[in-house]
Amino acid sequence: MPEETRRDLRVVGQPLPKVDAAAKVTGQTLFADDVELPRMAYAKLLRSPHPHARIRKLDASKAAALPGVLATLVGTELPIPFGILPVSQDEHALAIDKVRFVGDPVAAVAAVDEETAEAACRLVEVDYEVLPDLMSMEEALARPEARIHEYGPRGNVHKEVSFDFGDVEEGFREAEYVREDTFYFEGNTHLPMEQHAAVGSFGPDGKLTLWSSTQTPHYVHRAVARVLGMSPAHVRVIACPNGGGFGGKSDPFGHEIVVGKLSMKTGRPVKITLTREEVFYCHRGRHPVSMWMKTGLKRDGTITAMHFRSALDGGGYGSYGVASLYYTGALQTVTYRIPRYKFEGVRVFTNKPPCGPKRGHGTPQPRYALECHIDKFCHDLGLDPAEWRLRHTLAPGTITANQMQVKTIGLRECLERVITRSGYREKRGKLGPGRGIALAGSAYISGAGLPIYWNAMPHSGVQIKVDRGGGVAVFCGSTDIGQGSDSVLAYIVAEELGIEPADVRVVTADTDLTPVDLGSYSSRVTLMTGNATLEAVRKVRKLILEAAARKLEVPVERLLCAARRIWDAQEPARGLPFAEAVVLAEGEHGTLGAVGSYKPPRSVARWKGAGVGPTPTYSYSAAAVELSADRETGLIRVDKVWIAHDVGKSINPLLVIGQVEGSVYMGLGEVLMEEQVFRKGRHKIPSMLEYKSPTTLEMPPVESILIETLDPEGPYGAKECGQGPLLPVIPAVANALFEALGVRVDEVPITPEKVLAALEGRYRPPRMPAFRYPETVVVPPLEPATPAAVPEGVRT
Repeated sequence: MPEETRRDLRVVGQPLPKVDAAAKVTGQTLFADDVELPRMAYAKLLRSPHPHARIRKLDASKAAALPGVLATLVGTELPIPFGILPVSQDEHALAIDKVRFVGDPVAAVAAVDEETAEAACRLVEVDYEVLPDLMSMEEALARPEARIHEYGPRGNVHKEVSFDFGDVEEGFREAEYVREDTFYFEGNTHLPMEQHAAVGSFGPDGKLTLWSSTQTPHYVHRAVARVLGMSPAHVRVIACPNGGGFGGKSDPFGHEIVVGKLSMKTGRPVKITLTREEVFYCHRGRHPVSMWMKTGLKRDGTITAMHFRSALDGGGYGSYGVASLYYTGALQTVTYRIPRYKFEGVRVFTNKPPCGPKRGHGTPQPRYALECHIDKFCHDLGLDPAEWRLRHTLAPGTITANQMQVKTIGLRECLERVITRSGYREKRGKLGPGRGIALAGSAYISGAGLPIYWNAMPHSGVQIKVDRGGGVAVFCGSTDIGQGSDSVLAYIVAEELGIEPADVRVVTADTDLTPVDLGSYSSRVTLMTGNATLEAVRKVRKLILEAAARKLEVPVERLLCAARRIWDAQEPARGLPFAEAVVLAEGEHGTLGAVGSYKPPRSVARWKGAGVGPTPTYSYSAAAVELSADRETGLIRVDKVWIAHDVGKSINPLLVIGQVEGSVYMGLGEVLMEEQVFRKGRHKIPSMLEYKSPTTLEMPPVESILIETLDPEGPYGAKECGQGPLLPVIPAVANALFEALGVRVDEVPITPEKVLAALEGRYRPPRMPAFRYPETVVVPPLEPATPAAVPEGVRT
């Protein structure tokens, strides 16, 4: 068995506490808003009250004259645009000529305290020319002359794509049954406990240090240096521990640039902490998406072709939107066999807060649509939807129609386990009036196959230093956003060197001290930084074990290490402490240290746009949901969720279960409650009191099942677990509602009002925005898709 998947592990796979647990539960962890520096000033932003307007004049002189104000800042002082994607450099730290949503920042003030800064913001005079506000995709597409941005292929279209992977029309001609459905997924937001905050400190040496609640210090570093016109070598970004991120802190934000510039102007450190309302306007959350899909099938349920369309409401700026658009079409093919596939998509600018990469980034919406669509055509064809999924699950090694390469796949085992543990076969159709059980499957990436800025450099880097006392320091650019990535680094080092996690000091997310890691997004950290850590630690382990072998006069191959000791496997009494071996190795080689890095294997996909979707390996999930629904009120109560996740290998099963249960919570909120909706251009409910999200009272019992497939690409076989388990929860609830009441609500959130409308025949199903998609690009298959495995004993 390869070393990466060996089973004699002592730390990896154990349910250990997080290395930062004590600091967090005792309140000693310093988040960005906890950073306090001498002579610190405080900043506030003036934000636009209009969803769409031209700035005719802006005068901050009265604000500057207010006692206690140290500096004011307007957009013309920061003219260089920025954005997370190279193709969407469309934001300014402060709007210069135009505002594009309510909440778009237009000016900033630094003062001796927040109250003074806030009062000064009210003195800034802005003369707006109000423009047509385009608050929906339909309005934005119908008013191409009222352009929100001056770039994009036409009108308010940010990006449009169309691909044909195989002869889809031939597939529909071969079909014996064709079904079409339209779905809508409302936008929603991340709702992290910690608000965005940043502190900028420009020193007398001409260097800037920025502390921020960011998930991507590397990309913030790039953007801040660029907009401020500074050498990146003179900018240091420190990502503080995040109190939740879920993708909402993955962009570089204007306020991070503003505090840097205000610090340069005032000569003082400057802090900004956004209010909860401002966090709702920063957003970058789930795109509202309209989806249409058409599937051709044989009578036995074999798919002959699938055509999927998406239309994304992007909000006022690009953010990750182009990637989000591609993701809505990329992963439909990596769960069940789809021999021919066509994808058309469009992202539209509107005058709402910009959408971006919320947990699952562009994939929960189409997964919801696909898994509901499957249950619908199974119903039409008289097939059991669970047995259909088992029968048509992809085989390992499949290259899909759109050239995604599936390696290990635990989907079938996930499905089997939730079917068995939930009693699905015994309960389906037998739970009585108003009760139902259903399931869904899903897949997600374990990190993106390409970096945001394409280059040949590693995606993750790690440095390790070993101390004479037996302590080890690990330096890595990754950011712990609560998922436990710092702990994963410590577990791997402890496992390899035979020491305890407490002996490992983890230093992360500091662009001056740590090697580059691209950030905590795309569920990439465990796999990528884990592999980089393995490479680094095994280099120093070799030196230490070789020194110990010479001292003990035994072959190095016979040495084992654990419990801070190294010994001869054949003669266990013959050994020495780990720290003593370190001293011997340092005496031979000098200071002990090593570096490791990781870059994903090259994707097999060969078409323009195929940078989104490939991954070192896909994770898989399945969820079964049992619920009760009230015909009189439309209320839905989720009674229990069973969820199985193919995590490859659990580095720490407690952390994995935490991610799985958090995903279930978030999925239930999205399917039943959450919506980022607007009235007269303004967010209706920018408050945690009114924005509906599940509490402990709504959270049902969850039974988490971890499936280990030991993927060769992951450290010890590990895959992601932070995002994938969210995906099947949403369609499983929708499918269970149909089992309970016999009605469908083809949009989320599924509110009681919509359920009652469906029961009373008043429900109006969603419609696609009128849009002419671009000419289709035909992508020939690399090779015929591998036939789906039909496991023994599966009923058809």
